[in-house]
Amino acid sequence: MLGMFLSFPILLAGYLADETITAYGGADVVWTLTELDNTPFTARATLVFEDGGAVSGQAPCNRFQAQQSVPYPWIEIGPIMATKMACPDLEAETAYLRALQEMTLAEVSGPVLILSNDAGREMVFRAD
Repeated sequence: MLGMFLSFPILLAGYLADETITAYGGADVVWTLTELDNTPFTARATLVFEDGGAVSGQAPCNRFQAQQSVPYPWIEIGPIMATKMACPDLEAETAYLRALQEMTLAEVSGPVLILSNDAGREMVFRAD
């Protein structure tokens, strides 16, 4: 009985393992957007998956935060909270943040992260 009691935390730890993209894409890896819908993304935009389901990054103008808690390979980022600074790349920022919220699938392959959805949209990131 004591052996069963002592092994319970080990069994429980297996069930509590992080199954989100954080575990597969690496916590605190900085991902930089290189393509949006098969078009080079020339503004700078980053994405970081943190422990606990937190997501953060730098859009072309503003820093942002969100949550992501669905299991890999699915992804659901939102709601996105961002600072409110204006800049010349505001159109690119809007496109970036809107696309992030529309992504539903994630694929990590080495230094490449691809987010996509059933509508055919795609975001390609590279690890810094």
